[in-house]
Amino acid sequence: QLQLVESGGGLVQPGGSLRLSCAASRSSLNDFNIGWSRQAPGERDGFACTSTSSDGRTFYKESVKGRFTISRDTANNLVYLQMNSLKPDDTGVYYCAAKGARFGSCVMDANWYADWGQGTQVTVSS
Repeated sequence: QLQLVESGGGLVQPGGSLRLSCAASRSSLNDFNIGWSRQAPGERDGFACTSTSSDGRTFYKESVKGRFTISRDTANNLVYLQMNSLKPDDTGVYYCAAKGARFGSCVMDANWYADWGQGTQVTVSS
């Protein structure tokens, strides 16, 4: 089982930015599809994902398109989520999740993923 750790959350004012990181131990994230989701009361909503390094595709929900960007740091085995122009509605616990390349390209449905981190809190408030 892949062990994931998110970091980089915090309190930020509306319009501000944060960069979240997703790290893994013992396995290369390059070989996994990575999805990002947000836990708000009552639901976990997947909003962005990136396919394996060899595939390279990324997908975003309309609600974050143009504001959030996923990138990979292959040398350091990290996946980043850069979040700009943050809004109060972006508040929640953010998770990265992984699923192997043999299952195809990434999807945004959080239920598709097999391995999860513990989450990191993002609060957007003035």
